[in-house]
Amino acid sequence: MDANQKFDEATQRELQAFIEQEQAKARVQATTHQLTDMCWTKCVTGSISTRFSSSEAYCLQNCVDRFLDTSLFIVKKLDEQRRSMQGGQ
Repeated sequence: MDANQKFDEATQRELQAFIEQEQAKARVQATTHQLTDMCWTKCVTGSISTRFSSSEAYCLQNCVDRFLDTSLFIVKKLDEQRRSMQGGQ
């Protein structure tokens, strides 16, 4: 017997929604970690102090902006592909 068969339909939907929310949180955390690691390595080149230099701050802002732009572009393209595949079925 499948574990989901032990729950009524409403409970299954609630569990599925919870799982999807947790997966979304995990994706955001993974993206944040990837972004932090990539931009920190690229931009913070001097000694660590209480403030970023102006060039480090500019680089970090630009790096984050480009990362987000690229991520949004990829998500849109994947969504377009998914929609075109669904339309062709």
